[in-house]
Amino acid sequence: MIPKEILKKVKNIEIRTKGLVNELFGGEYHSVFKGQGMTFSEVREYSPGDDIRLIDWNVTARNSGPFVKIFEEERELTVYLIVDISASGDFGTINQLKSEIIAEIAAIISFSAIKNKDKVGLILFSGDIEKYIPPKKDKSHVLRVIREILYYKPANKKTNISSALDFLMRVSNRKSVIFLISDFLDDKYWKSLRLVNRKHDLIGIKVKDPAEKKFPNIGLINIYNEENNEEFWINSNSSKERERLALELKKESDLFISKCKKNKFDLIELDAGKDYINPLISYFRNRDKK
Repeated sequence: MIPKEILKKVKNIEIRTKGLVNELFGGEYHSVFKGQGMTFSEVREYSPGDDIRLIDWNVTARNSGPFVKIFEEERELTVYLIVDISASGDFGTINQLKSEIIAEIAAIISFSAIKNKDKVGLILFSGDIEKYIPPKKDKSHVLRVIREILYYKPANKKTNISSALDFLMRVSNRKSVIFLISDFLDDKYWKSLRLVNRKHDLIGIKVKDPAEKKFPNIGLINIYNEENNEEFWINSNSSKERERLALELKKESDLFISKCKKNKFDLIELDAGKDYINPLISYFRNRDKK
């Protein structure tokens, strides 16, 4: 049975994010994701200015004048949320865990999708594929997606982005919109990422905590890495130690951004504790201009 506090969280996320979708985000989503192509709708009589390449010669031959084909946008899309639920998602130095922020972002994307009559599927992963929910497009389905992100307890604490992307390639036959939501604390997934990026419309959303950029000055800290079951001590009183760690973290971040650009991988970076709506909207507006 699902705990009451989880149901309450789901309801709160629904109320907050549905309002944002209706006021801000729905139009941005629709303008960017316009369907997978054009499909034939009907024929009508030729009018001056029509593209002669659209003339339907079979229909024209049976009538007294030329007729052209009319095409409509194939609107329905399939959206997949590939969500990292490894142990690092339970980290947070502010008033929210990364996993809670991820659930809110997933809710915004999901409600935007069903508002536009698109289907949403979910892949939860850690070191393994933890859960797969096939795409659907109703409100109860979206609420289940949010609930699973918040409530699901992974059997594996590690992160394997490559396995999640490989699984996506097996379950999705048609071109889809893919949101890979993670802190990207992993490596050796770039080959799989490139394959998915060629076939699908792949967008990464990286959720970061402030302490992953800069350690606070709070004395001797015992750091336990749940993903590889290792622990070590850091003396955060030492400005040199904090500077060293900050430099290492920046190098890792810069290398990651460089690889994203090299592989033409669209990335949205979001900081826990800060506004995430404007960065999302800004990304989609810039993308629409392209």
